[in-house]
Amino acid sequence: MGRRATGSGGRDPIPRHVAVIMDGNGRWARARRLPRIAGHRAGVRAVREVVRTAAEMGLKVLTLYAFSADNNLLRPRREVMALMGLLVRYLKMELPEMRARRIRLRAIGRTGELAAHARRALAEVVRATARNGGLTLVLALNYSSRQEIVDAACRMARVPGAARAGRDALRRFLYAPDLPDPDLVIRTSGEMRLSDFLLWQAAYAELWFTPKLWPDFRKADLLRAMRVFASRERRFGGVKAAGAAPGAGGGA
Repeated sequence: MGRRATGSGGRDPIPRHVAVIMDGNGRWARARRLPRIAGHRAGVRAVREVVRTAAEMGLKVLTLYAFSADNNLLRPRREVMALMGLLVRYLKMELPEMRARRIRLRAIGRTGELAAHARRALAEVVRATARNGGLTLVLALNYSSRQEIVDAACRMARVPGAARAGRDALRRFLYAPDLPDPDLVIRTSGEMRLSDFLLWQAAYAELWFTPKLWPDFRKADLLRAMRVFASRERRFGGVKAAGAAPGAGGGA
């Protein structure tokens, strides 16, 4: 097995890219006998704190699994539209902070299938923050990793000779091929699965699970996950003995 040094052995103990599966909003609301949308509103508060903490720490990329493609299919339409409204309000509310903290917003997923007002708000903030050089905040919206791989394979098939370039050539056709692969994937609510999130990119990511529901996740929880990450010895299956993980993209 390939080996990469631990944090105490010389590598930066802060991951370049942290990805979060934000799970538990519905259970948080149900435990308080509140409507599900109240859990989503509480989840937005957790997003604000985690994004601010990541920016303060100097993290390069933070990806948040905000809205899966399955959500779009399985949730009641009323709840989906309420979520779109929350997204629009979050974007408008946070744009001044993104500008102040030099946060760049990006999105992955089939965002063209989102509600029109959500697409417009998203495009506006992506444009307004495109030149920012701090944290890159990536929202996975209407996202499915399996669909991303299918979409990438279809695009790759249309490029002459691309399919013969080898396995790793496929990553050039993913939604955000320029971003580094996640070093750490966090999931809240006690569930221990990836749920169709960054399956290609997270092949060598460290995984950290917490029983906390997403609305209760705070700065201290993110810092704890970072400490656990720094204590681990990372292995990359013999592909590389040191340096970046195999398949890692360029800078944020």
